[in-house]
Amino acid sequence: MYQLKTEASFNAAHFLTDYHGKCENLHGHRWRVVVYIRQKELQAAGTMRDMVVDFGEFKRLVRAIVGEFDHMFLVEAGSLKPATVEALEGEGFVLKMLPFRTTAENLAHYFAERFVRAGLPISQVDVYETPLNCATYIPEGD
Repeated sequence: MYQLKTEASFNAAHFLTDYHGKCENLHGHRWRVVVYIRQKELQAAGTMRDMVVDFGEFKRLVRAIVGEFDHMFLVEAGSLKPATVEALEGEGFVLKMLPFRTTAENLAHYFAERFVRAGLPISQVDVYETPLNCATYIPEGD
């Protein structure tokens, strides 16, 4: 089994809806996303012969998807009043509305699904909120 790993990071603010503790308040992180891909066999032909995938392509794809979150306010859809969303956007803030609570666990799952749809053979995605704390998502079947 062959495995490759790359990572990307982004800065974003969020808060946790219906949470009772410090994280219920707006705060930010330097999020770190570590992506692992795995295959049993190396490619047999073409420019990627004897590779899982080209590292350059792997890095570009991961950084492009993760980069969509950079310097955003991550918001669980429906967690803010429409007037609040309108006021924030009216002030020029960029909100990334997501259909889930903005936990590291949900972000790891979200990124894994995006990478799979992009054609990567994902074995694991880690999302770090802090240098010492991360959530991991491993797609079914692995």
